[in-house]
Amino acid sequence: MKARVLTVFLALVAGLLAGCGGSGGPEKTSGFVEGTGITVVPVKERQPAPILSGDDLTGQALSTADWKGQTIVVNVWGPWCAPCRKEMPALKEVSEQYADQDVKFVGVLNRSKSDTAQAFVKKVGITYPTFADQGGRLELKFNDTLPTIGVPTTWILDSEGRVAVRIAVNDLTASTLAGLIDDVKKSVA
Repeated sequence: MKARVLTVFLALVAGLLAGCGGSGGPEKTSGFVEGTGITVVPVKERQPAPILSGDDLTGQALSTADWKGQTIVVNVWGPWCAPCRKEMPALKEVSEQYADQDVKFVGVLNRSKSDTAQAFVKKVGITYPTFADQGGRLELKFNDTLPTIGVPTTWILDSEGRVAVRIAVNDLTASTLAGLIDDVKKSVA
């Protein structure tokens, strides 16, 4: 009887562990899914990007509709996410580099409280806005185009309002991001 109970218990534990790590998909570790690469969508295959609207970390209204005709970089992140913290300096650098070139950056906070995120943003020196997306509803709006693979995920939307690139890597560099933005801008010029 004890052996049978132990076998059932071990089977349940194995099932739970398999559910956490996934099967045949990206490996899940410490609350984030490791990146799986960069997806560039050919111009003719690009789909309309969702309009994101809601409150920012300070409770102010924010909408990507206000940036019509501009390239938009959307980054899903959380201060609990080690790869997110690692890539923030690159996002900050590129956001400053493109500040006067019709490129807007916006964050989408994932599973964190706004006050924690505000402290992190202040520490890093991020000046672009971040949506407070506690329930993940903004992130889910990309399901019809290129859905989130894990956190962090970054999308580049072209100036015609279409999803052009999805970045799901854990070592995003400023030069890679800048190169992708340049490519997207040239693709609609």
